[in-house]
Amino acid sequence: MVRCADNSLYAGIAKDVQKRLHEHNTDNRLGAKYTRARRPVELVYQLDFESRSAACKYETKLKSMKKPEKEKLIKGDLCVTQ
Repeated sequence: MVRCADNSLYAGIAKDVQKRLHEHNTDNRLGAKYTRARRPVELVYQLDFESRSAACKYETKLKSMKKPEKEKLIKGDLCVTQ
């Protein structure tokens, strides 16, 4: 999950997190449309998964959460099971 310059949060999945973060911050073709208008973005939360399927399921959970819940997750005050 990244925090955008406007303090919004964006969740996604990637095999190479640092490469994806670079794309979000610099590449108008590869970076997500959402983050392009909200640069720079900063990595604030990351988990590793055994499979892409598991990562997608967790991403769906994240995207259904309200921002205050996501902030607690980032701080470590909330645990969401994989």
